[in-house]
Amino acid sequence: MKFRPCIDLHNGCVKQIVGSTLSDSSSASLTTNFSSPHSSAYYAEMYKADNLTGGHVIMLGPGNEAAAEEALAAWPGGLQIGGGINALNAAGWLDKGASAVIVTSYVFQDGRIHEERLGGMMAAVGQEHLVLDLSCRKKGDDYYIVTDRWQKFTSVAITEESLNYFASFCHEFLIHAVDVEGKCAGIEEELAEKLGRWTPIPTTYAGGVKNPADLEKLQVLGKNRLDATIGSALDIFGGTGITYAEAVAFHRRSCGLS
Repeated sequence: MKFRPCIDLHNGCVKQIVGSTLSDSSSASLTTNFSSPHSSAYYAEMYKADNLTGGHVIMLGPGNEAAAEEALAAWPGGLQIGGGINALNAAGWLDKGASAVIVTSYVFQDGRIHEERLGGMMAAVGQEHLVLDLSCRKKGDDYYIVTDRWQKFTSVAITEESLNYFASFCHEFLIHAVDVEGKCAGIEEELAEKLGRWTPIPTTYAGGVKNPADLEKLQVLGKNRLDATIGSALDIFGGTGITYAEAVAFHRRSCGLS
């Protein structure tokens, strides 16, 4: 189980927000946990120094392109990029240094999958450079993929069958447990257990990790098949639950590194 670091960008700054409060229409309802005085490149260089590959840079709305490019330039090939990615701009982000592009809303419209867009993304960058963001929220007994800043439910549930289907188009999944994301209140255990049983490809779980014990719990529930990202709980993002050094140490132990 790997620790996958993140750089979330909002209005050109590195921030940690409660993602479910992000809206196109107003910033009044946005809950911001942390706004960093450091640049995106500062974090990219930190992750590079610890060789934490496969982290993600997420552009939360417009005005983040320059900061994203700074992060990718600081560590070419070390970070994935997401936020507003489509078939027209995806290859350009690879040229700017991204190891992969992350896409979600582009492949859904009116709550359903658009296979031609999935195929177009795969043709644009290759399956090996495509990560699908299947972030989800619980409705009834199931977890449904949500899009458009996590505001809209699709009709597609997270199941063994749907994960196998999506895996035929991409190399990895990034899956936020949206109901607990940004709240530092513990992981979504049921979702983690299902992903550990069902996912056929590398999958990064995000949402609710609050301390080292949560990493251990996620490793067990996910049968050591899930990687983890941590945001607001980390000390480098103003958190008090877990230090960046602890997360790196966990990563090294779990991966058998010295």
